[in-house]
Amino acid sequence: MQWWIWLVAAVALLAVEMLTPGGFYFLFFGAGAFVAGLLALAGVESLIVQALVFLAVSIAAILFFRKPLMARFQPPRPAHSVDSLVGETAILVAALHPGEFGQAELRGSNWKVRNTGGLSLPAGQRCIVEQVDGLTLSVRAAE
Repeated sequence: MQWWIWLVAAVALLAVEMLTPGGFYFLFFGAGAFVAGLLALAGVESLIVQALVFLAVSIAAILFFRKPLMARFQPPRPAHSVDSLVGETAILVAALHPGEFGQAELRGSNWKVRNTGGLSLPAGQRCIVEQVDGLTLSVRAAE
């Protein structure tokens, strides 16, 4: 395979990387094609050797450089986790006795709640979220 075909492939793969949303895959295959093109330019005529170098460089580059690039160029993910509900106020949908499960409204959604306090709570009572266990909120009466 002629060396310039590898270099054209490298440029095409880099162009595809620029046109696709940030996955950083085509970039590394473009780098592998570039190295294979340099190898062909240096006089290695075996297409199998060129293809193996292309694959080896591409895979090694993905393994070593993709994660740092993703960390640097991707926007940070919002820190809104379900655990951020601790300390917020929920409103009971129905009366709730100590240790029992029921429903409460929080942030416009109904949640399964468990009364961890020692008092029975009437419907409409404001409750403080003490803990999040999966999709169940542990609540106590707000004071």
